Amino acid sequence: MWQPPSDIVLISHPRVAAIPVQDNGEPLADARGRLRVDTRLADAAGAYAHLRAGLLARLERAERLLPGGYHLMIVEGYRPVATQRRYFEEYRDELRAAFPAMSEQEAHVAASRYVSPVEVAPHTAGAAVDLTLCDPDGAEYDMGTQVNDNPEESDGACYTAAPHISADARAHRKLLAAALEPAGLVNYPTEWWHWSHGDRYWALTTGAPAACYGPVSM
Repeated sequence: MWQPPSDIVLISHPRVAAIPVQDNGEPLADARGRLRVDTRLADAAGAYAHLRAGLLARLERAERLLPGGYHLMIVEGYRPVATQRRYFEEYRDELRAAFPAMSEQEAHVAASRYVSPVEVAPHTAGAAVDLTLCDPDGAEYDMGTQVNDNPEESDGACYTAAPHISADARAHRKLLAAALEPAGLVNYPTEWWHWSHGDRYWALTTGAPAACYGPVSM
């Protein structure tokens, strides 16, 4: 199994769960018609295309920071709790089947490299977005892996700082960060495509005293 570098704090770490949430009550907003939104993970209710209004405004700011010929493409934003739980449990169970010696706790931690445990999941707060870069015609740039490739499938290339990716992919990841970081987003370093604002992991990364977005319903 691909192990994360020792300096990466996984989202399952108790330090993340210990951060309080002081939800500011901001509504979910639909990104469709405001930014490019891919439909590969579309659901009937359109949850995938929604984000907290403040996060969506930050993404619009980031879009304007990109050079000509580059655009953000949102793949997935808000997830209902049931969807997040299903994603996590399916990947955890897949790991336990592949590695029978793994304990339940080890599987829980290992799964969090790729899917957040539901109790701290930023997608259920509308605070996280999975996204990539595309050209004006919607063709995706080389980012080193596909969005949502897990550590086993990608041999760890899904990690944002993975050394064994092409120069083009590395440049594109840096370009993405150069637009998103000034807009106030933070990256989950095991997934180059996962960025968030206002959730517990963001608070841990930035030193904020509390998260401003907690679980929300559409």
